[in-house]
Amino acid sequence: MATPSMIHARCAYSPRICNRNNKSSSQQAPVASSSSSSSSSSSSASNSNFSLSSGINIGQRHQSLNAHAMSTVTHGNSISSIGNLKNDPDHLLVLVHGILASTGDWTYAEAELKRRLGKNYLIYVSSSNTYTKTFTGIGGAGKRLADEVLQVVKKTKSLKRISFLSHSLGGLFARYAIAVLYSPDTYSRDQPGDLANNMTEYFQETNFSKGGLIAGLEPINFITLATPHLGVRGKNQLPFLLGVPILEKLAAPIAPFFVGKTGSQLFLTDGKPDKPPLLLRMASDCDDGKFLSALGAFRCRIIYANVSYDHMVGWRTSSIRRETQLSKPSRQSLDGYKHVVDVEYCSPVPSDGPKFSPKAVKAKEAAQNAPSTHSTVEYHEIVEDEMIRGLQLLGWKKVDVSFHTAFWPFFAHNNIHVKNEWLHNAGVGVIAHVADSLKQQEASSVLSASL
Repeated sequence: MATPSMIHARCAYSPRICNRNNKSSSQQAPVASSSSSSSSSSSSASNSNFSLSSGINIGQRHQSLNAHAMSTVTHGNSISSIGNLKNDPDHLLVLVHGILASTGDWTYAEAELKRRLGKNYLIYVSSSNTYTKTFTGIGGAGKRLADEVLQVVKKTKSLKRISFLSHSLGGLFARYAIAVLYSPDTYSRDQPGDLANNMTEYFQETNFSKGGLIAGLEPINFITLATPHLGVRGKNQLPFLLGVPILEKLAAPIAPFFVGKTGSQLFLTDGKPDKPPLLLRMASDCDDGKFLSALGAFRCRIIYANVSYDHMVGWRTSSIRRETQLSKPSRQSLDGYKHVVDVEYCSPVPSDGPKFSPKAVKAKEAAQNAPSTHSTVEYHEIVEDEMIRGLQLLGWKKVDVSFHTAFWPFFAHNNIHVKNEWLHNAGVGVIAHVADSLKQQEASSVLSASL
């Protein structure tokens, strides 16, 4: 049984990044920071008892600071060149690509982030999960990413902070990796031995009121672009199936034949019937890892979601929302950020966390062994709600993106991170928004360090 833990999350926002619709009181303050703590517990999946309890305390403080941030850049195959003594980058930004992709997907974003952020950043494009390696399962890919990040950190002694920017499936790889790399406060990047041999201390009972470290560094931003946080099972979660029930029913058993273990995990059918699917476990702290504590250690969590025209990942799963929480999106871009239409600040929502009830066990067994429209819908609705309950224990900044006016709107999934500078350049405003969010949080980090 996993031990109780306290989760600490805080997030600061830039005056330039505002919510045009002013949906809630938390959106009215352009520069705000919130901290939250939650106590959590989860029990062994084999008993079908899967829960996490929490209480949330939120505080706000206003701040103003203009910081000049500078950065450097590297590719996944050039670790040995990291750490220029003259530049001494202290903030590691890890870029993680999605399914069947490679480091080339980040060519534009990498160059633009380098230009905008400067030499204080070491921008590292992960190369450990290229192409078909993305089929081997979220856990395996997450561990490879964690090992890769750890090697970068060990070779660059000047690093003090770490952030992640991930696209699509890469966001789930990154969520798993940070749980592997997470420590309450005690892990040192110079600690000898294999990473796997150091895991035991990561999962001891600890007070997380001070957050924690990722690979021995202070975690700042965790950002995802069109990531299926809730999986791809359910109506319009995998949009190219057009919401047709029979296609959505057939997709789950067929997916593993095309995308391997990753497919069953995305469709929530992995593992035995009495064991929660991996994505549900990743919405909590459990025996597999401190997934929620690792996310909570970051100062800010930002999720960008395409509201339409994304053929791979639906709006609901990429924005961690229930169907009832979706409303007609704005069609007007925010000033200076074309196709970014809305920003919503979501405070932590207290709950007793995710569970895997006997009803869910039966629904999963039916979805695995005798799939029907009724059984698959019932199972998905149960698990989706529990995943949301877990992830909402932390605060999120949710950014909606709409390419309805773009020349090629159906390229939304690739536009959002500008996979190709010529075909997908409609997303340059999104990358600009990401860069400014990173700069704002860098300024907040400098302020905190000076206090």
